[in-house]
Amino acid sequence: MISAPVRLRRPGGDFDAVPVAEDVHWIGALDPTLRSFDIILKTANGTTYNSYCVRGSEGVAVIDTVKAEFADEFFSRLEQVARYDEITTIVLNHLEPDHTGALPELLRRAPQARLYISHRAPLMLKGLLKHDGESLDFTTVTQGDSISLGDRSLRFLHTPFLHWPDTQCTYLVEDGILFSGDIFGCHFCDPRLFNDKVGDFRFSFEYYYQHIMRPFREHVLAALPLVEALELNLICPAHGPIHRDAPRGYVKRYRQLAESQLANEARQRDKTLVIFYISAYGNTAVMAQAIKDGAESVDGVRVSVYDLQGGEVTPFVDLIEEADGLAIGSPTINGDAVKPVWDLLSCLTQVPLKGKLGAAFGSYGWSGEAVGMLEDRLRGLKLRVPCPGIKLKLIPTGEELADCHAFGRNLALQLTGQAAFRVVDIAELA
Repeated sequence: MISAPVRLRRPGGDFDAVPVAEDVHWIGALDPTLRSFDIILKTANGTTYNSYCVRGSEGVAVIDTVKAEFADEFFSRLEQVARYDEITTIVLNHLEPDHTGALPELLRRAPQARLYISHRAPLMLKGLLKHDGESLDFTTVTQGDSISLGDRSLRFLHTPFLHWPDTQCTYLVEDGILFSGDIFGCHFCDPRLFNDKVGDFRFSFEYYYQHIMRPFREHVLAALPLVEALELNLICPAHGPIHRDAPRGYVKRYRQLAESQLANEARQRDKTLVIFYISAYGNTAVMAQAIKDGAESVDGVRVSVYDLQGGEVTPFVDLIEEADGLAIGSPTINGDAVKPVWDLLSCLTQVPLKGKLGAAFGSYGWSGEAVGMLEDRLRGLKLRVPCPGIKLKLIPTGEELADCHAFGRNLALQLTGQAAFRVVDIAELA
């Protein structure tokens, strides 16, 4: 049985609206007992569903709503700062249910309000709300579009895939306030709301980035110049604390998290290959070293080798994300690759890998299925696997290690674009 959400009372009243700036209020909801969000995120401090009300001389705008279970809090706070007949504008920066849960009831109570969504959002809106589509009236907006509230205006930033295709940000021009949607947010519930008042949420901020935004790093880097060009007095995200103290610092941190650090250390022209292995009796380890030596025989390739038995796999994800190629080695035990290898590969769904070079190798005693299984998984992760994997039975001979050396050299030639074209036998693809 799912228990009802716990309501967190604020000192000033049950469900008080909170002033953010002059005639701008937080009207969201607090969910302090949430411990898992969308299955994949742990939320040790719960979360908030942030919604905002902006009053202009010619109308009131509501920016995002809340999860349906918290609609009573949302409407209680909204009613403290606006009448329903004053609402002219409803903006949805993102259409996931935790932002749109109260929307149907809000449209019923304020039928005159115009709904604004990104130009990529209509199909999602129809799917989420199960609306007819023809009876639900809305306006789509994109980069640079704006709407007027009289003495205030809202301008839209097109920021797709942060972290859904429909996401956008909304900027209150005259006040320098960015309603940023999920970007710059985190799952951290503290009724004091503002970053200079709440507890230390740095872990939650970076954990959120790693799990929500990191898979869309190229889109983060595309969106940051739009945000960096703004005057920023406040960043009001859809989850977590409102950034009123040094808001630009959070933008700077996103850039640091999104930009490659390896490029600052390796020469611009170098290609990078990372080799990961785990070895039961040292045979796969010897193969890894020979592959490394072969790859390093090609100029312009920088090679790193890591034993998965020596550490946690999560920190290695950064290395793989920034590398040009990945070779992974495992013995075959009970007809499979070993668990630390699968643990590493499961972490790679968080990062963009399409087009990187992939390869597999390993020793075996009886059947040797691990290499083929690893190649299939690398292809499933969108890596290209141009060189058939190499597998050796038990202790490698000198001749077999020479084959490993040649395998590594071939990988390096592939990375640098020097490999000769080869004819692929259809039997290889079966």
